[in-house]
Amino acid sequence: MNIRSFRTILCLLLAGLFVLPADAQTTRKKTTSSVARKKAAARKKGKRKVVARVVPPPPPTTPKNASALASDLANSVGRIKSGRFGVMVTSLTRGDTLFSYNAAAPMLPASTMKLMSTALAFERLGPTYQFSTDALRDGEIGPDGTLNGNIYIRGDGDPSFSGRFLGGKPAAAINRLAELVASQGIRHVNGNVIGDPSAFDDERIPQGWLSRYLQAGYAARVSGLSLNENLVWVSISGAGVSLEPSTSALPLINNVRFVPGSRANIRISRNSNGTITVGGTMGRNAGPRRYVYVVEDPAAFATGAFRNALIAQGITIGGTTRIGRTPASATKVAAFVSPTLDRMAAAMNRESINHYAELIFRNGARGRDHEVQGSARTGHAALQNFLANKVGTDTTMLRFVDGSGLSTLDHITPRAMTQMLGYAHRASWGPWFHASLPVAGESELLRRRMRGGQAQGNLHAKTGTTNDVIGLAGYVTSLNGEVIAFTFLYNGRDRWTAKSMIDRMGMTLANFER
Repeated sequence: MNIRSFRTILCLLLAGLFVLPADAQTTRKKTTSSVARKKAAARKKGKRKVVARVVPPPPPTTPKNASALASDLANSVGRIKSGRFGVMVTSLTRGDTLFSYNAAAPMLPASTMKLMSTALAFERLGPTYQFSTDALRDGEIGPDGTLNGNIYIRGDGDPSFSGRFLGGKPAAAINRLAELVASQGIRHVNGNVIGDPSAFDDERIPQGWLSRYLQAGYAARVSGLSLNENLVWVSISGAGVSLEPSTSALPLINNVRFVPGSRANIRISRNSNGTITVGGTMGRNAGPRRYVYVVEDPAAFATGAFRNALIAQGITIGGTTRIGRTPASATKVAAFVSPTLDRMAAAMNRESINHYAELIFRNGARGRDHEVQGSARTGHAALQNFLANKVGTDTTMLRFVDGSGLSTLDHITPRAMTQMLGYAHRASWGPWFHASLPVAGESELLRRRMRGGQAQGNLHAKTGTTNDVIGLAGYVTSLNGEVIAFTFLYNGRDRWTAKSMIDRMGMTLANFER
């Protein structure tokens, strides 16, 4: 199967995949302006700009046989000053190992772990699988539209229950579910609004996530009932202060003073019960400001948002909002069905979205029939079973504590990763797996890497980056048409050298022929 044939699939799958928020564009412009002002100020003071001398890496080679390739790759691996490399390169076309270095060593994978989560989910669920976040009732609906009972929102571990695939609006998914409920004729709920996150266990923060990560958007909490990737936006404008999505679970106190002018000096704080207090001053001519916060209790957040969305549809609520399990006898009122899994995997791998990876990993353990509860523990067991019994990998040294690779406790060997890549290439879901990966020199996290040579538009792989890890794992087609699977993992602090050498090795593989 030639890699270049997947490029048409890539283009089709990526249509409408990701929308850059307007705030991100604004922030970029502000940052650029700020840098320009600082440079101008420095010139006025007579300061000279000091430019660090960057030594370019040696160019990739063009090996003409397997022995020369192995020698060239060994040369690249040996250039790091500290830390260690683990490398495994195999020809999927000929079935032989082209290079191996520390291939059996357990190493931190960083975000290359997302490849394992993708493979598990595709194997167990299939690339066209869809999740369903359901609204249910446990009472009857009267002629006047009164529900004499409770209404439930039952999570299905859907990572896409947000606006990412619906135009980018944070409340788009929850508003749509509320619209569907209203379309069934419900006008009043006598009982409570109850959220059901029982698709997953109660562990919101995987083991091995460092405390310094926890208030960053890339370390959102994990829940079977998640909304807007478990992030809430605090929006401040001349119209006031609001939360997106709006939710009754997070009290909001507005102490902002509006003053003449166009400047803003905003202060935001949160207390232990989740109350968000916004203070400071906002110029009446200032543009809107938006700040993002990680939600500590995703299920409560989503349930409160469901309540507010129902109210916005004209449905009155008589009871409270709480968390609980949906009775087996409950009747489904409406369902929000997700995009297909392959589209989610493409978003996850191309943008390296940890939230998607955590939920997809746990859903891989649940399976199509939901035979077990999703958790890091059941995800580890399902992935171990898949690798041992389907891929044929030695799993002795493997440990999967989360699905994203953010944990410092994950262990993967380059051999296990490359063997899995070989299995994925041959699997019925292989084309979707290939299509989920960034492409060298052309897309997402590889857009600026390995440009201008044979690797551009050819090599496609998942990146992995933390303070202690640089990784790349995926596929490339050599000059003579061999499909090659590779895993490059580096653990240590000489990350810039390691990254350069990884790119050099990737381009060398693209130049290889025999």
